[in-house]
Amino acid sequence: MSQQQSAAPARHLAATVADRRDWWRDAVIYQVYPRSFADSNGDGMGDLEGVRSRLPYLRDLGVDAVWLSPFYASPQADAGYDVADYRAVDPMFGSLLDADALIRDAHGLGLRIIVDLVPNHSSDQYEWFRRALAEGPGSPLRERYHFRPGKGMNGELPPNDWESIFGGPAWTRVTEPDGTPGEWYLHLFAPEQPDFNWTHPAVGDEFRSILRFWLDMGVDGFRIDVAHGLVKAEGLPDLGSHEQLKLLGNDVMPFFDQDGVHEIYRQWRGILDEYAGERIFVAEAWTPTVERTANYVRPDELHQAFNFQYLGTEWNAGELRAVIDRTLEAMRPVGAPATWVLSNHDVTRHATRFANPPGLGTQIRTAGDRGLGLRRARAATLLMLALPGSAYVYQGEELGLPDVVDLPDEVRQDPAYFRGAGQDGFRDGCRVPIPWTREGSSYGFGDGGSWLPQPAQWGELSVQAQTGVPGSTLELYRAALRLRRSRPDLGAGDAVEWLRAPEGVLAFRRGDFVCVANTTGEAVRIPAYGRVLLSSGGEIAETGDEARVPADTTVWWSAAV
Repeated sequence: MSQQQSAAPARHLAATVADRRDWWRDAVIYQVYPRSFADSNGDGMGDLEGVRSRLPYLRDLGVDAVWLSPFYASPQADAGYDVADYRAVDPMFGSLLDADALIRDAHGLGLRIIVDLVPNHSSDQYEWFRRALAEGPGSPLRERYHFRPGKGMNGELPPNDWESIFGGPAWTRVTEPDGTPGEWYLHLFAPEQPDFNWTHPAVGDEFRSILRFWLDMGVDGFRIDVAHGLVKAEGLPDLGSHEQLKLLGNDVMPFFDQDGVHEIYRQWRGILDEYAGERIFVAEAWTPTVERTANYVRPDELHQAFNFQYLGTEWNAGELRAVIDRTLEAMRPVGAPATWVLSNHDVTRHATRFANPPGLGTQIRTAGDRGLGLRRARAATLLMLALPGSAYVYQGEELGLPDVVDLPDEVRQDPAYFRGAGQDGFRDGCRVPIPWTREGSSYGFGDGGSWLPQPAQWGELSVQAQTGVPGSTLELYRAALRLRRSRPDLGAGDAVEWLRAPEGVLAFRRGDFVCVANTTGEAVRIPAYGRVLLSSGGEIAETGDEARVPADTTVWWSAAV
């Protein structure tokens, strides 16, 4: 038992949260990256008390739930995704009592709390792994991970050809207690993140216990990190290919999206369904197709899965329509809601992605045309919030924040940055602490600076600078979320009625609501569908039965059926 566990916070359910059945089907869920949201003690690092102090802001923004990235006890080799104790809060973020207070306050404000769960791997400081190393070959603890002898004359080669997502081989050789080179262990990410062996019953037992611990604390759900990675192909076969990262998202890999993961989630769903309060699971599942993503959200498994195909789609009407149709068609047979997301803690913010030419992917190192990027980002947000299903908002996107692309090398902390052959390693740019005020050592983030340097223009993008300012990105989000909540034809359902529109323009009807998104660089004329509810790009000029929609602009109409 961890020291923090002795705090024994009272068990409670989310009884104070508004009781709305199936709330998650059309919810807007706000992602908080705790180290970059708000710092309560002036140490330059965000914490749970900081998040708690800003909950009224999130309520007023109009979101339904808050998803917290990991705050567990961790050596922080990968920003908390290397967990050393799943039942303790890392002291840099606070304590279990702080977590309990945050959950209670959120429920009192009508907000639900979703926490990250990291079941694919632990920290190398996790008790099981430390003992496995100390006890040497043959230790029963090694069976809970993937330890293997190496290939070659003296075991000097990795057991197979798998590559780490962070670059280099997915295997690290250990030094045995007697000082000799020994077995290898599997880590699909950093060496400090050894993968669990989910065929061992103790692993499943441990995570079922962890689920109950946090459900008893009152959390409303879990976002499952690397949900597609728990089960590996039997025998850990060679992939037979170099540059394997280029295959991700295109093929079923022997270490990702194996069918065996689904039995794990059926067991977990049984646990969740024992608890009142509409608790949910959300999968981070990178799969080759949205149809395979749908496998994770069958009625007896998880509730939602992130739509990475949508996140990676360019600002192009044809491509957007194709992925929207494919998503809705894939989710309909399993009865799950579609999800829509534009940014998160692992990808370049969409205000910067859309500022650059198409085809550069989701990790971009150049600022591009910031004015263009912001216009497109605002338009993309209104399009996303008009679609049926649940939407995710990453902290700071409501301020129109760009990625910070010019961080000095010496301040970077993304582990992928330090491993040459893996991900680009520029995720720090979307993790820079967000600004709350125009001035101050960290623009209101805290009293002691920030763990990553903030740009000089951060103050003018702050909450303080944008609050109450007509046309600001923050007020656009507030207005959009207010309208979405007030209109039953937004969010709910599983289909859209496409309307005829000029090339480069998306137009669809949902009840008496019409959304038009102009993805072109030129203004277009379309039918005037009724009363304009909201526009991402300012006033909409109407002449008779026609309306002029500016370039890179989305418009919401209240229309007669």
